[in-house]
Amino acid sequence: MTDTDPLYEALDRGAAEVAGQVVAWRRHLHAHPELSNREEKTAALVADVLTGLGLDEVRTGVAGHGVVGVLRGGAPAEGRLRQRVVALRADMDALPVPDRCGSPYASQVVEAGYPGGPVPVSHACGHDCHTAMLLGAATVLAGVRDRLPGTAVFVFQPAEEGPPVDEPGGARVMLESGALDEPRPTMVFGMHVAPYPKGVVAYRAGNQYAASCLVKIVVTGRQVHGSSPWQGVDPMPAAGGIAVGVGQLYRQVPAHRPVTVSIGHIEDVGRFNIIGETVTLWGTIRCEAQEDMETLQNALRRLAEHQAESYGCTAVVSFLQPVPPVHNSPEWVAAALPTLRRVAGEDRVVETVPTLGYDDVSVFLAAFGGLYVVLGVQDTELDAAGAPVPLPGGRGLAPNHNPQFYADDDTLVTGVRLHVRVAWDHLDGRLEP
Repeated sequence: MTDTDPLYEALDRGAAEVAGQVVAWRRHLHAHPELSNREEKTAALVADVLTGLGLDEVRTGVAGHGVVGVLRGGAPAEGRLRQRVVALRADMDALPVPDRCGSPYASQVVEAGYPGGPVPVSHACGHDCHTAMLLGAATVLAGVRDRLPGTAVFVFQPAEEGPPVDEPGGARVMLESGALDEPRPTMVFGMHVAPYPKGVVAYRAGNQYAASCLVKIVVTGRQVHGSSPWQGVDPMPAAGGIAVGVGQLYRQVPAHRPVTVSIGHIEDVGRFNIIGETVTLWGTIRCEAQEDMETLQNALRRLAEHQAESYGCTAVVSFLQPVPPVHNSPEWVAAALPTLRRVAGEDRVVETVPTLGYDDVSVFLAAFGGLYVVLGVQDTELDAAGAPVPLPGGRGLAPNHNPQFYADDDTLVTGVRLHVRVAWDHLDGRLEP
């Protein structure tokens, strides 16, 4: 097919027709965010929309609040073409981050019952955009189901940001629950909004997002009154040594492979006049290369245990919620680039550098193959090195997970077009390695 093919024109026309509804969905979701494993109302909205489209299946309660919709095309079977199944994925959860995006639909939600609550909640990572764009894509593809040469599966995933540590959740739990066993995808596709220029599609062959794990370090001393520290063992100096020492762990791996170890939260069970028994440090390890994860985990365990011992304490280190890197194989990238360029334009598809962010869509890509890309949604431009910088006169650059993060509503239709064009090109045999 060419870009003037009536089918492509129908897909683009459908995306334009649903664009206003996509914006409305996105604004509603933005104003009503829900944290990981708490996406009950979001999932209900998704299920209602998919059911209204008349899909062949709408499964709810998948791995918590996940929703899976199945649309079987009505085009005549033509050998193996009929066996292709494309899975389009969006994540639904929000973050414990205040909303300072400045929009009239900014979140005012505060979650009281979440671990560590009460906490402000917002879509500071853009998952509201992802959910709305995929609902738009489902609407468009359902409108041409009689010509669809295969099966489209719409995967709305909970807990991408990581569930509470004592709860299961996320892509791995969806996969292990059999959510994608039947029909089994022959390709997975998804995208993440980011501070790239509006409408730019960024990709990377190889590891685009990092391997990740959550770190928990419990340092134990002996509780005592603050007026007589010699009668106890203070775990705070050891915890401080660990927090400072992680900044040197990058030197344990080759300099050309990006890694980071960060401590983001420290809990003390003491009081202003009580030296507590324990201090707990929470953090994360990120590695562009999976093989560096074990090296850093061993180095961090050694640092924590030795720092604790030097102050007469003990330390127990746990590594939780492991996520593999998001890997786009060169073969899938080469196959998809023509489609991406037809949607965004030749000069609006760029190669990106690897990032130490993570996304557990990697679990689906590793299982089925496919591609994950970045969609630009902000008032930025690319500098000489290909990095986004603020566009003069615009709203500036606000990274994901920042309270000021924002996304341009007019860009969402590009995400809808990406979903439907990639889906169609894969199902009709044009997009495969």
